[in-house]
Amino acid sequence: MHPVLKLFVQRLALGILLLFASSALIFGLTEILPGDAAQAVLGQTATPENLANLRKEMGLDRPATTRYFEWLGGIMTGDMGTALTNKLDIATSIKSRLGNTLFLAFWAALISVPLAIILGLIAVRYQNRWPDKVISGVTLASISLPEFMIAYILIYYFAVKLFWAPSFANLSPSMTLGEQLHAISLPVAVLTLVVLAHMMRMTRAAILNVMQSAYIETAELKGLTGFQVIYRHAFPNAIAPIVNVVMINLAYLVVGVVVVEVVFAYPGMGQYLVDAVVKRDVPVVLACGVIFAAVYIILNMVADLVSILANPRLRHPK
Repeated sequence: MHPVLKLFVQRLALGILLLFASSALIFGLTEILPGDAAQAVLGQTATPENLANLRKEMGLDRPATTRYFEWLGGIMTGDMGTALTNKLDIATSIKSRLGNTLFLAFWAALISVPLAIILGLIAVRYQNRWPDKVISGVTLASISLPEFMIAYILIYYFAVKLFWAPSFANLSPSMTLGEQLHAISLPVAVLTLVVLAHMMRMTRAAILNVMQSAYIETAELKGLTGFQVIYRHAFPNAIAPIVNVVMINLAYLVVGVVVVEVVFAYPGMGQYLVDAVVKRDVPVVLACGVIFAAVYIILNMVADLVSILANPRLRHPK
């Protein structure tokens, strides 16, 4: 078997095992939560008969292992169950919510990834000079601030003071693309500021590490300009760590948007998960947790494979 194909099969098998382990962990954590899920759904005024009926409907009268394998079998066939609070099909609800989250993540990634790489290249080209210091200082400040604080600052200035963007990111199917982009402008700006710093600083560090190589000095002696040396010789050889940090931040754009979606009341997966946690809707929490875990594992697998393909020493191991 070709070494690259063998590594691909190994990563795929490891990803499947991690996904099964994540599902078991998520299910186990919901089981050990304090309190009674049926009591939390029905409230303190529920009668014993209603509580017993709901526990039976939720399967709480059966062993946890039996319920886990039944739930896992349903997930593998696309049946995520029914929400306890509104009796709607979870898969149908998640479909629209996941689409909204991916829409938000797509535009944040479309802006942040190229911008981070460009700023990283500029910081390397003007290392220890004012452009590098300004870029590093701004990105360090954005790393230091939590995303909810950045969100409230942008809401205060751009929504309350200047009226340039809405403070709540409401989407509807009747909106045009321009109206949708205007509605999500502030959440996209927050996510861009949050992930931009990590990607820019990793790009800068990876390229500076490569710039110490002997072939970079040879390229400079050939008369190439600073930018030519960086994007022709240094950047292609620093792509592996850059891809890793980009994929990790793309996973954050899908998995870690809970706070941003709650602040802007955005109808995405994060808001759906928070509502389910508040209402103790266990089937929804389980479904959202598995989807988030799957997205994170898949993107990390893609990062590993791209790193392997970009590195000749990994493509042709001794």
